[in-house]
Amino acid sequence: MSSDRRKERKDDAQSRLDGPSDGGSARDPDGDLYQAEGSLSPGTTSDQPQQRPTRGSVESSIDTGLINSTAKQPLSSGNNVFWWLRERCLGRGVVVDPFRENFRIMTSLYSSMNPADSVNLSTRTHGAVFNLEYSPDGSVLAVACEQTEVLLFDPISSRHIKTLVEAHEDCVNNIRFLDNRLFATCSDDTTIALWDLRKLNSKVCTLHGHTSWVKNIEYDTNTRLLVTSGFDGNVITWDTNRFTEDGCPHKKFFHTRYLMRMRLTPDCSKMLISTSSGYLLILHDLDLTQSLEVGSYRILRARRTTASPDSATSGSPRRGSDSRPASNKLFSPASQREGGSPRNSLEVVTPEIPGERDRGNCITSLQLHPKGLATLIRCSSNTDDQEWTCVYEFQEGAPVRAVSPRCSLKLTHYIEEANVGRGYIKELCFSPDGRLICSPYGYGIRLMAFDDQCSELVDCLPKESSCLKEIRSIYSHSDVVLTTKFSPTHCQLASGCLSGRVSLYQPKF
Repeated sequence: MSSDRRKERKDDAQSRLDGPSDGGSARDPDGDLYQAEGSLSPGTTSDQPQQRPTRGSVESSIDTGLINSTAKQPLSSGNNVFWWLRERCLGRGVVVDPFRENFRIMTSLYSSMNPADSVNLSTRTHGAVFNLEYSPDGSVLAVACEQTEVLLFDPISSRHIKTLVEAHEDCVNNIRFLDNRLFATCSDDTTIALWDLRKLNSKVCTLHGHTSWVKNIEYDTNTRLLVTSGFDGNVITWDTNRFTEDGCPHKKFFHTRYLMRMRLTPDCSKMLISTSSGYLLILHDLDLTQSLEVGSYRILRARRTTASPDSATSGSPRRGSDSRPASNKLFSPASQREGGSPRNSLEVVTPEIPGERDRGNCITSLQLHPKGLATLIRCSSNTDDQEWTCVYEFQEGAPVRAVSPRCSLKLTHYIEEANVGRGYIKELCFSPDGRLICSPYGYGIRLMAFDDQCSELVDCLPKESSCLKEIRSIYSHSDVVLTTKFSPTHCQLASGCLSGRVSLYQPKF
C-alpha cells in the first residue's frame, strides 16, 4: 500500500512538471488554478483569436478593485497578481501610468476634505504668507513671510522645524527647492539667498544682480541654472554649478517692461512671462545660455514706441479698444534675429479673457501644467472689479507662417473668482497629476477640475471654452487667502493667508 502511494505522488509530481496535457488549466506553485499561456478559454476554438482587454474594461474594473480580461481571466484572486505583473512588464496595466488610472481614488480623497480636518500652523507675528513650497520628497514645507522670515515645517506631523530669522532685509516673496536639501529664496531687498537644510544657521550664499523687487524663482534641472525675475523687468540666470560663498556667475538673459511672473515648462523648453499690461511672452526652443536683447524683437520695440506716456507711468497700461482674440497673435520672426538662430523665438499673446474683450487686464499669477499641457493664469481687470482664472492649452502643430513659432494658446476653461482682497496677488496651483486646480477663494480655497469626473485635460477638451467644475470649497481662514500648494507626494494641500496662518488639509480616515 505504501509503495502504491509513493507511486501516485511520483506520478502527480511528474504531471505538475509536464504541465496540463490538454492545454487547459494549470496549477501554480501556490495551488491556485490559472489559464495556461497559449491555451484557449472555455467556449473558444483555435479559429477564434482571443481578445486582449481594452482600456475601457480595465478602467471600469478599477472601482471594484478587480482587473478582468475579456477572454483570458485568472481563475483565482491570487493569480490576479501574476497576470497584473505580466501585463506591467509588457507595458500594459494600471501601473504604467498610475495617475491616469487611479484618479478616482485621489478625487474622492480630495473631495472628502473638510475644514475640521485642517491643521493650523500659526505664524504669529511673521506677517502675511506670500508663498508656500514643498520639498520634492514632501518632507519639508517652506513658508515665505512678509516680515523677512522663512518658516520650515514638517507637513506630516505639523511640527515646526526652524524659523530663519531675518532671512532677508525685506519681505520674502518666493521659495524654490533645487533638490531635497538646497533651496533658494528671493525678496523685495533685491537679493536671492541659497540655503542648505543640513546647515540652516547661515546662508550658503547671497546673490546680487537685480535692481528692484525679486518676485519669483525657477530652476532648470538640465543645465542647473537658477532663473529669477523681478520688477526691474530683468530675467537673470545664475550658474549654481560654480557658486561660492560670495555668490555665483550670472548674466541678464532677458528684459521686458511690466514683468509680473516668469515660469519654465517642466521640460524647460519654453519660458512664459506674464505682464501687468495683459499680454504673455512665450520664448520657444529655450536656450538659457544666450543673452537676449529687446532690440532683436521687432514686436517689443513696437510696443515700446506705441505705449502712451500715461500707461508707461502707471505700469499697468490698458489694451484700450484692442479686442484681438487669442488666435490673432503677433510673432517675432526668429530668422530675423541676430545670427538667425532658431532658438529663443518669441511669441506675444494677448490671452482671451471671458467678458473682458474691451478692458485692460493684469496677469498676476502664472502656473504651468505638471505635464506641460497647458498654462494657468489668474488675471484681474485694471479697475480691480473682476478677477478670472483661465486655462490655456498649448497648441502644437504647423506654424501659421513660415517664420512663426510652432505653438500658441487656446482658452479651454475659465471661472470667475470672488475678487476679495483687491490689490493682492493670489497664487493658484495644479495638483501633481494635473487633474485638479486649487485657487484662493476669499477666506478659503476652491478645488476645481476640467469636468465632473476630474479627467485628464487631454480627455475632456471642449470644442468651445467652458467653465471649470467646482469640486469643493473650503473656508478655514479668518483673512484673505493669498497662496496655495499641493504636496508632491502626499494627499495634502496647504494654504496661507494675509493674517499669517497656514492651513493643511488632508482626508480624515
